Amino acid sequence: MIRIDKLIAQHCPNGVEFKRLDELLDYEQPGRYLVDSTVYDDSYTTPVLTAGQTFILGYTNETNGIYPASPENTVIIFDDFTTAFKWVSFPFKAKSSAMKMLTPKSNAWESLRYAYYAMQTINYAPQEHARQWIGTYSKFRIPAPPLEVQREIVKVLDTFTELEAELEAELEARRRQYKYYRDVLLTFDDRTNNASEQAVVRWMMLNEIGKFIRGRRFTKADYVESGINAIHYGEIYTQYGVWTDKVVSQVRSDIESGLRYAQPGDVVITDVGETVEDVGKAVAWMGDDKVAIHDHCYAFRHDMNPKFVSYYMQTTSFIAEKAKYVARTKVKTLLVDGFSKIRIPVPPREEQDRIVAILDKFDILTNSISEGLPREIELRRKQYEHYRDKLLNFVELREAA
Repeated sequence: MIRIDKLIAQHCPNGVEFKRLDELLDYEQPGRYLVDSTVYDDSYTTPVLTAGQTFILGYTNETNGIYPASPENTVIIFDDFTTAFKWVSFPFKAKSSAMKMLTPKSNAWESLRYAYYAMQTINYAPQEHARQWIGTYSKFRIPAPPLEVQREIVKVLDTFTELEAELEAELEARRRQYKYYRDVLLTFDDRTNNASEQAVVRWMMLNEIGKFIRGRRFTKADYVESGINAIHYGEIYTQYGVWTDKVVSQVRSDIESGLRYAQPGDVVITDVGETVEDVGKAVAWMGDDKVAIHDHCYAFRHDMNPKFVSYYMQTTSFIAEKAKYVARTKVKTLLVDGFSKIRIPVPPREEQDRIVAILDKFDILTNSISEGLPREIELRRKQYEHYRDKLLNFVELREAA
């Protein structure tokens, strides 16, 4: 930081010039780089990208029309509708015609990486579904200090970025480890002829263990800041893990009698989703009181350890079984009559509790936002954002009157 302060004092003591993005960056449409087939496979070599959160949609074997990005030929990909953007340093194909590839204008400056960081400070969210780059986004102005200052800022922010990437890589490794041990702990042999071993673990259909209770619809208009605790099906994909004892939404008290509820210990299951894996996603409700559930949810009521049931429903083997009962329409739908016949292991309650205690420790390490690696990553991200905003907070140079 001290070196950056010295460079600013040396090269731009009275402020820096601010320039519009379209003065600094060229854009290219993705037409010739669009992928033809969406039949992706991890064995293929070329990634298909989106500028959104998913980033890598899959891998294609197409060999024509590949954008030649590399560590020496980097590019910013920009979603023209959402304004999301990503830094790319490897060859790729594009999925969306709304993507733009941003590169430096000739003789404008050298540090595209600086532009990438500066764009992160632009506080703008599109209010309508329309193309953004030409008419709006490219008109935003960012500070354009001398290259020496840009490069030093990039060095500092790259250090933060690399640290976060290392933590993300460690978290991903821990999640793979967690998934492996979860599947191992929840694998029980149902093919044994040993009578005593069969007595330890029974295999039962879900409809033999408990019953499914469908929720009732509520809408966005029913949400309030203080009311009845509620779980919407979409939140099960995005807000909750294997279990929860708190909700993120509440609905109006005057519709209480028209709702249906999960009781403490029920497992709440979705019946629709965008993917087969999403459909039938489960979260154990561990709260102290009942919770209203949406009509695209079922409450599975039973006498087992609810976390054990929910953990088992995340396993690779269970996901493969439930896939047999998903109607593959535009929106994937769970056929609960078939789903309820899936057999799951029912070990003694003490064994259920033992397995849950082990998996809870992994879950905290890999998923908890208050403990473990996710907490560490969140703290590093906040630290990065603090220094990024501080480093890019320049005084604008004013022309002499």
